[in-house]
Amino acid sequence: MGFGTAEAQLKSPEAFLGYPLGTAFTPHDEVVAYFSYLDSSSKNLKLVNYGKSYEGRPLLVAIISSKENIANLEQIRKDNLSLSRGQELAKPNNQPAILWLSYNVHGNEASSTETALRMLYDLVDGQNKKITDWLKNTVVIIDPCLNPDGRERYINYFKDVSGDQPDPNPVAREHIEPWPGGRYNHYYFDLNRDWAWQSQVETQHRLKLYHEWMPEVHVDFHEQNYNEPYYFAPAAEPIHQDITAWQKDFQVTVGQNNAKYFDERGWQYFTKERFDLLYPSYGDTYPLYNGSIGMTYEQGGIGAGLAVITLEGDTLTLKDRIEHHYTTGMSTLEMVSKHAVQLVAEFKLYFQRSMVSPPGNFKTYVVKAQNIARIRRLAELLKKNGIEYAFGQDKSLRGYNYESRKTENFKIERNDLIVNLMQPKAVLANVLFEPQTMITDSNTYDITAWALPFAYGLKAYGIKEPLKGNFNNIEEKEEQVPELNRPYAWIFAWNSIEDAQVLIALQRMGVKVRIAEQGFTIGGRVFSSGSLLVYRTENEKQIKGLAAKLAAIQKRLNKTFYPAASGYVEKGKDLGSSVYPILKVPKVAVAAGAGISSPGVGEIWHFFDQELNYPVTMILPQNIPGLDINKINVLIMPSGTYSDSVLEKLEGWINSGGKVILFEEAVAAIAGKKPFNIKLKEFPKQDELKLAALRKYGQKHMDDLSETIPGAIFRVDIDQSHPLSAGLGSYYYALKTDDKIYEPLNKGWNIGLLKSDSYMAGIAGKSIIKKFASGMLFGVEPAGKGTIIYLGTDLVFRSFWESGKQMFANAVFLVN
Repeated sequence: MGFGTAEAQLKSPEAFLGYPLGTAFTPHDEVVAYFSYLDSSSKNLKLVNYGKSYEGRPLLVAIISSKENIANLEQIRKDNLSLSRGQELAKPNNQPAILWLSYNVHGNEASSTETALRMLYDLVDGQNKKITDWLKNTVVIIDPCLNPDGRERYINYFKDVSGDQPDPNPVAREHIEPWPGGRYNHYYFDLNRDWAWQSQVETQHRLKLYHEWMPEVHVDFHEQNYNEPYYFAPAAEPIHQDITAWQKDFQVTVGQNNAKYFDERGWQYFTKERFDLLYPSYGDTYPLYNGSIGMTYEQGGIGAGLAVITLEGDTLTLKDRIEHHYTTGMSTLEMVSKHAVQLVAEFKLYFQRSMVSPPGNFKTYVVKAQNIARIRRLAELLKKNGIEYAFGQDKSLRGYNYESRKTENFKIERNDLIVNLMQPKAVLANVLFEPQTMITDSNTYDITAWALPFAYGLKAYGIKEPLKGNFNNIEEKEEQVPELNRPYAWIFAWNSIEDAQVLIALQRMGVKVRIAEQGFTIGGRVFSSGSLLVYRTENEKQIKGLAAKLAAIQKRLNKTFYPAASGYVEKGKDLGSSVYPILKVPKVAVAAGAGISSPGVGEIWHFFDQELNYPVTMILPQNIPGLDINKINVLIMPSGTYSDSVLEKLEGWINSGGKVILFEEAVAAIAGKKPFNIKLKEFPKQDELKLAALRKYGQKHMDDLSETIPGAIFRVDIDQSHPLSAGLGSYYYALKTDDKIYEPLNKGWNIGLLKSDSYMAGIAGKSIIKKFASGMLFGVEPAGKGTIIYLGTDLVFRSFWESGKQMFANAVFLVN
């Protein structure tokens, strides 16, 4: 290929590590050590530590270019940022292009980090004239491992089960990972689906650095099944309509160069299949929506270990995988250097065009401030992504209503969030907000709907004209409450995850907290069902200085408690009524183990650990029958399958007061089994023989699409009077990734029902939409002294479905 390495003073990876690359997996500390060694020994490299993983492992990038560029690196970075704001440079033709190479976002796709070691050495070695010339007009940023925790999980497992020599037999245990697998980070999140949402600490640190550089080209190195040939760009359909012709064309340019080198070696590859450019949170699409040329490269290799025999009878080695990734990496650098001037010019044009002619059907998005806490969280997400926003303007407008899908009159209020697309980040903002993603092909690799107003459960409008807000911040209204020395009770609203923090703080102190199962009016103030109450007399005997401690919680958590002078109410039930029961203190266990979705477990674990700071016990499914009601009174069963023997032994625990919360596939898995009284909704079967006779082979793709649902949004009518729906309003927008819905419960409460107009956004086949014309998605069933909660969708999906977090908190804390 002509990219060979000559002997030099710098130690090669082999000399430094003590073994040839490809004969072992390199631990993360050794990767860091080698990068640090080269940093201290080379003048054309700068090492940047940008954070730590959840398990404390360093996250770092190496920045490589010519010595002249490295000496001027900060100015290059600042000038590139100016381009990303649509600004002109004094000497645009002197600005290098920036190529960012990301490796090992999935921990068990482990050849990537090994490739990064070889890439870095050859870039800084200085003995290859081609490479030296390329670096004169290119800055290369190498992140050797985006997911060190997952990778260490994988290589530790591999070392534990492998012998002195690799066993290439595919059935050998070194090719079959145990649960939860090394793909995910510490909390079992797929970091390649977290770019836009930035829920994980690794992503948060990386995106902060990414936005400080804004590369012209970004490549994400992956592995797929080891029986697959290599994949590189151009990508498959669907390709989002906001991706420019230049971005697509340059993918072709790079792909053709990659193909040239693969053809020379006779290596198999494919393009334009399977890996699309739609979902905005990938390592290729997120850069594309930020003006870059984003590309994914996929080497066959998951589960391959150091060597494996493929279906074709060939032996695929780690050395082969490194060589393939190395070749595409260097080939891409070659094309970036060759087209550096045009890449920089098109990058600048991308943002200039965004500021004057943003894409999409609307020029402004307005999100109503129905829920200040969720508006605040939405603003935080926009800020992380560099999207400009403002608040409020006294104006009446017409706009497209997300909820009704009609153009209507509405009025903007003070805390309504306004996103004007006349800004550099117009494309990303439009992709995240557009109510219906335009899709040219339904064969997608991931979900097809994610509009932020739906995810946050907030009313929103799209308007045709650009509109600026009048205020930079939310108006914080200080609630006026009467001053009472000895109130009958303190009352506070339950509308957000932040309110859950208040409840947790009170219960940790030993305070008995009650819930209003019905709305009421007291002192002229209306309190909705779901409001929480602290009665003075039943608490102050046990807690000395109760009022002062409540005041301290109010101040620390910025929450207002309303003091009620009397238990007598003007409307509703008096405070001595049975409709104000004491809430149980949840003692929570989460089932985690083989047969259960790793990401499903991780989302729940992360929610408790990182957002609520609330203790949970992670238990193996086989240990569920041994639950002690005095130690665990809430069992969460994430999406997955559970054995009949485990389910049968749950009945006694539930009847004695246990609460089971079932997620998604777990609901389907227990349907029709004791002690659960829920049934999958059955649909009339069509005459399959008649259909088969009419089908044509050439139309099989279209037939399959009628049954597809790769992540679509449905509006669910919810029972607002039930604690499960507290703080959510009339509707919940559910992201459905499967076709399962349920018959309404005969015994219990049907909290969330689908109706004929439920479909809102995303790809859903005609048969799916017809199925979802009626049925139950959320239900609560009493059982003895206990409760069963059915959640027919993933409420905490990838930790960005904010309204779902509210319902999940309701299930854990409010439903007795």
